[in-house]
Amino acid sequence: MGVGYGDPTMQRQALTGIPCWNRGIAPPLRRCYGCRLSPIYVTTQPFSASVSTSLPSVEKQLSNRERFLAACRCEPVDRAPVWMMRQAGRALPEYRALKETHSFVEMVKTPELAAEVTLQPIRRFGFDAAILFSDILVVPEAMGQSYRFRETGGIEMDFSLRSPADIDRLDGSHVAERLAYMGDALRLIKRELAGNTALIGFAGSPWTLANFMIEGGGSREWHGAKQLFYNNRPEFCRLMEKLTAAVASCLQVQIDAGAEVVQIFDTLGGLLAPDDFTEASARWIRQIVASIPSTTPVIVFAKGASRWDALVETGANILGVDWTQRLAEVRELLPESVGVQGNLDPAFLCASPEAAAGATARILESMRGKTGHIFNLGHGVTPDALLDSIAAVVGTVQNSATDFSHGDHGDIELPPRVLCG
Repeated sequence: MGVGYGDPTMQRQALTGIPCWNRGIAPPLRRCYGCRLSPIYVTTQPFSASVSTSLPSVEKQLSNRERFLAACRCEPVDRAPVWMMRQAGRALPEYRALKETHSFVEMVKTPELAAEVTLQPIRRFGFDAAILFSDILVVPEAMGQSYRFRETGGIEMDFSLRSPADIDRLDGSHVAERLAYMGDALRLIKRELAGNTALIGFAGSPWTLANFMIEGGGSREWHGAKQLFYNNRPEFCRLMEKLTAAVASCLQVQIDAGAEVVQIFDTLGGLLAPDDFTEASARWIRQIVASIPSTTPVIVFAKGASRWDALVETGANILGVDWTQRLAEVRELLPESVGVQGNLDPAFLCASPEAAAGATARILESMRGKTGHIFNLGHGVTPDALLDSIAAVVGTVQNSATDFSHGDHGDIELPPRVLCG
């Protein structure tokens, strides 16, 4: 069934198969769950804000790990779990100290260093989930197309994919073996987390990887992958088949080593016209999701994409939403069994703590009473993010928990918006 994008009512009905005025439980997508629950873990809360959730009652306060995994299942939680894309590295002074003596690629490939960088934001902020410190370009590298960072900034691949012969050079037969360092790092991290914090693995989507690989690094225009898609569909599909298998292998390495949730970053999904998104990106993500064990929740973040019907059909359990969308409105378009992640504008991390906390509180208020929400940014932490503002965001979410001792919810306190004029 097609979706009428100007009509939210039609979108809800198209995605769930149930009229919105009689919306029952959406048909199951693909997965059931099983997980071991860990002891309660209490984190410090560095910034105070009163936010109510008005969710169905939860019998006890959850540990960070329990809370995150329950939200992935769209179950009631005491508050929204919180983590941030690119929380490891970037803005943290302890990361910058390591970077003075170790290159980025060295830290990614050295399990002890990758583990240390992964754990730094957990120690500092008490996030509900840790995400492995790595890079999406480890997959092309494992296929024979290495990457490095230019001294002048930006990413450079060893060669660009310009011909069928270049695609022939990509060897996906040893991806798991060549990415063994990811598994080694995850096992170290898992031991340190001790069951208190959830652990996320990740990889880039085939479409996003193909763009970097064809361009030979970063680009302003990103025309190469589109040209291959439009002009030579058989070769495009051959490349995507190789990448789909390689990404699936990468994620399986991480799952085998202890990753409890995996995220697929389709960072360049928004480059595609809506009519092309399914064939160029979503269909390949769907194949990857189908290969993942049903006990492992999958998050798909397609930045800038709005084909929620195609994203639901990938089988993902949680869909990431960037800051250009109203999170609560997206949640209403999705089946009850598919949650959302997001979606604070990362620029608020460069604003004052008060502004960051206020924007966070407004998102939480918009999601009041809705299950299946993981609080995150609409993209990644930027290098110039302020530590106090990160702490203000995290603290606002952490302090939004229900008061279990009294069984009630306080009123939300929203800072006033600053108006011009």
